[in-house]
Amino acid sequence: MNETIKTLTSRKSCQAFKPEHISREVLDEIIVAGLNAPSGMNSQGALLLAVQDDETVAELAALNAKVARAMLLKMNPEMAAKFPDAPFHGAKDLVAVVVKKGPTATYDGSLVIGNMLNAAWSLGIDSRWVHRGKEVFATDEGKAILAKAGITEEVEGIGFCILGHAAQEKPKTEI
Repeated sequence: MNETIKTLTSRKSCQAFKPEHISREVLDEIIVAGLNAPSGMNSQGALLLAVQDDETVAELAALNAKVARAMLLKMNPEMAAKFPDAPFHGAKDLVAVVVKKGPTATYDGSLVIGNMLNAAWSLGIDSRWVHRGKEVFATDEGKAILAKAGITEEVEGIGFCILGHAAQEKPKTEI
């Protein structure tokens, strides 16, 4: 089987990560793959925020959990009470994806995350898509994190590509 097809069919979301960082060089390769994702009208409006410092990862995780609970309270209060404090599953590294606002922003950012998930797996790195980027980066705290990174234009948050090495072996599934 072709290596690309193997990557696409064997990658699974990681449920728990080891408490260790990946190398910046590998992270940069994953980011390049994300930035080369197709975009509607070739807008190339994705902006990626790579985070490897524990404090900012923890801050983003807390914001993500906060907005998740608020969303769940409206739909399922029982589930909201059980939502974990660690929506990033222990990952020490992540790439937050935001996109300049436009008619294809959500689709473009989604393709960026998909490319990064598959690139990570091809490089021996486990990953997972964590949602709620839109809600996190609509908060004042989320906007402050973006501004600190130099992202001050109007953007739409898409999600987070969390990265690392699996703390446990993933089940293998055949399709």
